[in-house]
Amino acid sequence: MEDALFALETAPADAGPLRRVAIDPVSRVEGHGKVSLLLDENDQVQQVRLHIVEFRGFEKFIQGRPYWEVPVMVQRLCGICPVSHHLAAAKALDQVVGAAPLTPSAGKLRRLMHYGQILQSHALHFFHLSSPDLLFGFDSEAGQRNIVGVAAAYPEVAKQGVLLRKFGQEVIRLTAGKRVHGTGAIPGGVNRALSRPERDRLLAEIESVICWSRQAVQLVKRLHAADPAFYDGFGTFRSNLLSLVGADGALDFYDGALRARDADGKILVDAFAVSRYHELIREEVKPWSYMKFPFLAALGSQEGWYKVGPLARVQNCDSIPTPLAEIERREFIDHGHGELIHAPLAYHWARMIEMLHAAEKIGELLNDDDLSGTELCSSGTRKREGVGVIEAPRGTLIHHYRVDDDDLVTMCNLIVSTTHNNQPMNEAIRRVARRYLNGRQLSDSLLNHIEVAIRAFDPCLSCATHALGKMPLQLELHDARGQLIERLRPVA
Repeated sequence: MEDALFALETAPADAGPLRRVAIDPVSRVEGHGKVSLLLDENDQVQQVRLHIVEFRGFEKFIQGRPYWEVPVMVQRLCGICPVSHHLAAAKALDQVVGAAPLTPSAGKLRRLMHYGQILQSHALHFFHLSSPDLLFGFDSEAGQRNIVGVAAAYPEVAKQGVLLRKFGQEVIRLTAGKRVHGTGAIPGGVNRALSRPERDRLLAEIESVICWSRQAVQLVKRLHAADPAFYDGFGTFRSNLLSLVGADGALDFYDGALRARDADGKILVDAFAVSRYHELIREEVKPWSYMKFPFLAALGSQEGWYKVGPLARVQNCDSIPTPLAEIERREFIDHGHGELIHAPLAYHWARMIEMLHAAEKIGELLNDDDLSGTELCSSGTRKREGVGVIEAPRGTLIHHYRVDDDDLVTMCNLIVSTTHNNQPMNEAIRRVARRYLNGRQLSDSLLNHIEVAIRAFDPCLSCATHALGKMPLQLELHDARGQLIERLRPVA
């Protein structure tokens, strides 16, 4: 870790009068957050912070609810990744009802649902939220940086993005009952199978989906190749990595054990049981954010924080168990020339490799007759506690519940993917602010550089809204006494 890692988190006491810059809200992300910066009289950045200003509260108000309601309730955390919470909760409560292992049909149907979620979420983030920056440039006109602008200038790219997400949503609908906030996974298994005609309808499209996913990977690679120094250097910082890996070390979104690497690639922890996650991870609270700051307990808060999500997963695993995605993973690893890749913009490359993997796995599963099986649930010895961990699109997701003899939830702990990435996102925007903000006049493109760094992580801040053609934010400068000096609104 660099010595100056936290240099911009807290303004020095002797910095003198400082001006406050607020980006509120951050656009083209899922949820509501803001960025605050403190500048000295020479416009040098003294402090940068990403604030999550929403309060979730699920851990508290879910207490006292019957455990069988939980897989449906927790989906209300998010309208973008409800399936991830649905499955993580169901996995945790499988342990409560003693369903170990699940029936082959239930396990494969859940995996199919999960791959559909990975595919649709990755497609949404890349094509709808991030591609405008990558295709038009960070300094491009604000009115162009949106999916409408992409559709006008790159109609085939936009079309493929829409169709990829549509296919993923259809997989979710058929396995979960609805595209959003479904009911397919229940403690102990699932409540429906796929008929042969339903599988055939999806199979009729899968080759096109795989082809479009391959093209998306090639698109990202071309962008990196066009300006490798920029893509490799933008907001780049070194950190540890954390993710699930399968028993054989392969990439696994649904099951496995925890593995952590340091910034040099050395494995710190391997085959760590998810039920013991609380021994591995600690969480720090800071007064300026509702989101906690996780870290590896053995390393402490200053050295132990880590990245999760596609960039961590693709480099933390030993292989990807589908042929096309594995070829792309090896090329990605080769790009690092023997070193881990820490560039935030490389998240997009890794994300598209994962989307390709999800498409390949969906194709494999659709040919498995277990998807149409009749044994969908199992049970066993009742327990009071369960931990469910999966790899959500944005990274490692942990659900932990305790249940009493009356079947009511007495404790709930959730560590969501974006919480794991809290410190990395803060560090990324500090690097970008130091590079692009110092001594610069305020502008829309400047604000967008900071937002691009945040969007690379695909944060889920809950309940996002954004306007087409205009970033829904304003920039304000205040003097040390809090008086407004300047207000800047982006031009439509």
